[in-house]
Amino acid sequence: MGSNAISVSRIYKLETDSKLKAFADVSFSGILIKGFSVVNGEKGLFVSMPRHQGKDGKWYDTVYPESKELKLQLSEAVLEAYQGS
Repeated sequence: MGSNAISVSRIYKLETDSKLKAFADVSFSGILIKGFSVVNGEKGLFVSMPRHQGKDGKWYDTVYPESKELKLQLSEAVLEAYQGS
């Protein structure tokens, strides 16, 4: 069985003045989830879930954590990897 530990398998920092600061891929329970984003928002850095653009031009999340706790754990893992790299 796979471990439930969350690990960041890849972090790619962007060297731009954009609000988008990095992309990250996360491994969790034997699954690789690609496309997390580190964004510098009005209240500081936050992690955006992977998403895709619909035919209507709007963006839609493609990953939905089942709980606030899991979303927080994913966000913390990505931000720690970003700040430590």
